[in-house]
Amino acid sequence: MSLFCSPVKKMTRITVDLIRKKSEHNDGILENLEEISLHQLNIQRIEVLGSCCKHLKILYLQNNLIPKIENLRKMKELVYLNLALNNVKLIEDLQSCESLEKLDLTINFIPIKNLEKSIDGLQNNHRLKQLFLSGNPCCEFKGYRKFVVGSLPWLESLDGKKISKSERILASQDLLTIKS
Repeated sequence: MSLFCSPVKKMTRITVDLIRKKSEHNDGILENLEEISLHQLNIQRIEVLGSCCKHLKILYLQNNLIPKIENLRKMKELVYLNLALNNVKLIEDLQSCESLEKLDLTINFIPIKNLEKSIDGLQNNHRLKQLFLSGNPCCEFKGYRKFVVGSLPWLESLDGKKISKSERILASQDLLTIKS
């Protein structure tokens, strides 16, 4: 008889030590760190980054186990956030990320019922130009693209597809119909 033991993946916490280790390119100096990659580490919670990396511009957190966007309020200089391939169900806690231009939430678990609340959570992110939501259950909603384009008129592309002027006008005209 053969017994199979699947390897248990260790959960990783974001700590100052981990950030220092991953920021060797910056000699481990966190105060002026602008970019960090914390992907594929089985991270379940976003923590510590907002307090020790206030000047972070690019944050790679893709392919982890993160269910909730949190603890990013102090990251006012964050330009690009990659949370693709996680367990996110709602876009939240990004209102203070006033420099955010690109947000990647490809292949997460944002359902149709959370789409309106998620997009409302981006209403203060007027610099957001690129949003990636493909692969989420909410994308199956027939009026998904029109709803997002109409709700965020400053977006330039959605799911890697450029938003034309005519698409934007039609989306804003149809927004009330889509919401009901």
